[in-house]
Amino acid sequence: MKTKTIGLSLLLCIAAAGMCFADNPSLGTWKLDESKSEFGEGAGKPATVVWEKTGDKEKCTVDGVDASGKKTHTVWTGKLDGEYYPVTGDRLADSRSFKQTGDNTIEMISKKDGKVVGDGKVVVAPDGKTRTVTNTMTNAKGEKVTSTLVYDKS
Repeated sequence: MKTKTIGLSLLLCIAAAGMCFADNPSLGTWKLDESKSEFGEGAGKPATVVWEKTGDKEKCTVDGVDASGKKTHTVWTGKLDGEYYPVTGDRLADSRSFKQTGDNTIEMISKKDGKVVGDGKVVVAPDGKTRTVTNTMTNAKGEKVTSTLVYDKS
């Protein structure tokens, strides 16, 4: 009985460690495939996304254009732990949380002045070549809009 308990405890510890140190499936550079994407009314086009490791944190840099065609550049640095970290360059949000919920899935929530203004999910294909971001945000008019963005790894 003791051997089974020790074995089960060891197995659970290994599984938990694997979840804690799972690699972010979004690491790398991603280019928007506009032909496969759907943009909510008033949504911008985040054309390039770069995820990278910076020490024990992740950094996500997004370049694109807003709904009026002006260039955008946002940067988020934090952990995939569900906690909120500042995001710069986003007029609709000032903090964002990301949480890895599966091998290929990351969930996100955006806030502005402490109020939730959007949420979404990032799903990387099993082959690691594409990622789909489904995001619902409150636009400048106060309306909720959903976009589904498809990216190819470059």
